[in-house]
Amino acid sequence: MAKKKDDKKKAKKALLKKVEKKKAKEKAAKKVAKKKVAKKTTKKKSKKKSKK
Repeated sequence: MAKKKDDKKKAKKALLKKVEKKKAKEKAAKKVAKKKVAKKTTKKKSKKKSKK
C-alpha cells in the first residue's frame, strides 16, 4: 500500500514538471511574439493598454 502511494506521488511530480516545462515554453514563445509585435507596431500596443 505504501509503495503504491509513493508511485502515485512520483507520477504526480513528474506530471507537474512536464506541465511546468510546457508553461515555461509557452511563456517564452509569448515573450518572443510580443517583442515581434512591438517592433512591428507601437500604435496597437498603446491602444491595448488604454483598453485595460
